[in-house]
Amino acid sequence: MKRFANILISVVLLALVALTAATAWNWAPDRPVAQLKPRWALPPSQFVALDGMQVHLRDQGPRDDPAPIVLLHGTSASLHTWEGWVAALQDKRRVISLDLPGFGLTGPFPDGDYRMAHYSAFLANVLDQLQVPRAVVAGNSFGGQLAWQFALDHSQRVERLVLVDAAGYPRNATSIPIGFRLAQIPALASLMYNLLPRAMIEASIRNVYGDPSQVSDELIDRYFELTLRAGNRQALRQRFTQADGGPGYTRIAELKVPTLIIWGGRDQLIPPVNAERFQRDIEGSRVVLFDDLGHVPQEEDPARTVAALQAFLSDM
Repeated sequence: MKRFANILISVVLLALVALTAATAWNWAPDRPVAQLKPRWALPPSQFVALDGMQVHLRDQGPRDDPAPIVLLHGTSASLHTWEGWVAALQDKRRVISLDLPGFGLTGPFPDGDYRMAHYSAFLANVLDQLQVPRAVVAGNSFGGQLAWQFALDHSQRVERLVLVDAAGYPRNATSIPIGFRLAQIPALASLMYNLLPRAMIEASIRNVYGDPSQVSDELIDRYFELTLRAGNRQALRQRFTQADGGPGYTRIAELKVPTLIIWGGRDQLIPPVNAERFQRDIEGSRVVLFDDLGHVPQEEDPARTVAALQAFLSDM
């Protein structure tokens, strides 16, 4: 009996040591934005005071462009996801990319409202601030949902619409990144605010790439460090909680703007059947499918995907 008790005590102590080591290894409290700027806000980044926030954005290319291209990233991403597209476009087009509230270096909405209507109003304010009356609006995933919602809310301001693996229809994912799954479990919320295994971020990124071998250490660093920006993890939890539950997607058929739909054939988060739904519902839209790419095709292969965009814009 005494021997059993000693064994039990040893097991418990080993478990406690392992738990303490794991906690220490994955301890990742919030980081102030000032600490992140030197690496992730290099020129031409700027911060614009708007709606009680310092909005991180980049405004590149010729200022006489009558319809600048506005690029909207997806959940837990940042303006950096569009760097390949910007590099290819900026010689001839004005290109505006930004960190949406709750993500990147912009940080949370001050009022904690993460409903799509609030994001749409915010985007209108951004364009007003930058004196852009009309734009080509492109978005990936959550940013794609914002793009088509903005086109419904402000149709006169959208010259063309580009949906890249866009959200909107009822989710039919075949695989969800582990980070997204954990963020939606209320019991883990307080724990997730101070713990963030880098391996979890890596697994989540590999999950959304068509070719996981393309995921580099620098890419993982970017997603990991920007997730740690003060307030972003709380904002992600709030956004999932406030996700619009109504049939807003039924209004997609009201869109009358020229629309390009770009999709990764290996997207498991928002499978390619959604591209077919967008094409069916948006009259005159066209689809370009990249069989070997995943949920963020603009990041995974910017050269091929931006070529599809350039072809779409060539008759403007």
